[in-house]
Amino acid sequence: MFKYKEEIEHHLIYDIIPFWKKLRDDTYGGYYGYVSFDLDIDEKAVKGCILNNRITWFFANAYDVTADDTLLAEARHGYEFLRDKCVDTKFGGVYWSLKYDGTPEDTTKHTYNQAFAIYALSSYYAVSHDPEALNLAYELFDLIEEKCRDEEGYLEAFTRDFRPESNEKLSENGVMAERTMNTLLHVFEAYTELYRVGQNARVGEKLKWILDTFADKIYNPELHRQEVFFDAHYTSLIDLHSYGHDIETAWLIDRGTKVLGDSAYEEKLTPITRDLTANIYKTAFDGHSLANECESGVVDTKRVWWVQAETLIGFLNGYERDPAHKEYLEAAGAEWEFIRDHVIDPRCREWYMHVDPQGNPERGRPIVEPWKCPYHNGRMCIEVMRRGEKE
Repeated sequence: MFKYKEEIEHHLIYDIIPFWKKLRDDTYGGYYGYVSFDLDIDEKAVKGCILNNRITWFFANAYDVTADDTLLAEARHGYEFLRDKCVDTKFGGVYWSLKYDGTPEDTTKHTYNQAFAIYALSSYYAVSHDPEALNLAYELFDLIEEKCRDEEGYLEAFTRDFRPESNEKLSENGVMAERTMNTLLHVFEAYTELYRVGQNARVGEKLKWILDTFADKIYNPELHRQEVFFDAHYTSLIDLHSYGHDIETAWLIDRGTKVLGDSAYEEKLTPITRDLTANIYKTAFDGHSLANECESGVVDTKRVWWVQAETLIGFLNGYERDPAHKEYLEAAGAEWEFIRDHVIDPRCREWYMHVDPQGNPERGRPIVEPWKCPYHNGRMCIEVMRRGEKE
């Protein structure tokens, strides 16, 4: 057993879950969208649909590992907000964000955002058995396949009525990407969960297509990494190594191939996921935590909350896949110690957004905002609990 399993379980149940329960909005639905560094809740902040859908996913999965009925009620609350407010009843799909009162704020339709709605709906269906949730997940699956891709793959951003627009929301580092590794990864993650709960053959075929695309166009075997930002024909736009995405991709693809249950794809992708894990351990892990990324040879050394969470799961997964690599198990333990001692905010027990390599928090960064949610750190705890049960 991973020796920190009980500590991490305690952190989930007594720290993370109570923090996010307090952000429930019983007046307008969903969850409040902003908590400042000084821990002030802004009840009139924008509510990102990604944030609320990730919270729904989190409570559904937290219920699954704890059987705490109050968490199923929280998941239901998030689901109803998704169903009633986040979905555009005129043009279909999920908005980017809403005002505090649940009216549309940013009507952009982004493929990434549709994927997270599917992820939340699938997990909610798994614990609630509500067929309405599964039906909505399939509607969004059909929408992605009909409106959010071309013959070469998934596109990124669209207007409310699904006319293509520029991809500012998921482009960074000075480039404007027509395709991104990040969107493809999270479509894969969402489809994995949808396939797990529904065993739909069409979803399974799309999973295979995505796995082929990762292997043939996203993964760079010479550099032992994924490329990140692409033009329409998968030409990489920048020399960027995203450490957190590589270690996250490694374990998500391992999970996806297992859920898919196709040995040919497991044989094709396993060497890639092992290579990604090994290269991250060699290149980016300093013995206790993981840097953010490396652009054109320059390393961004800040320790980002989600990167640390994915690092722990990724190394634990790497060890479980190949127990000869005991260094990965040790790395997962060291990463938890860094998180426990430096990334968890002692004032509220949620995580800081950024700390430096010595563990000093970057003051001024919010504790909650549209991208800062319990999806990564909560999932880390849940994965540790689930993996411990298998031993």
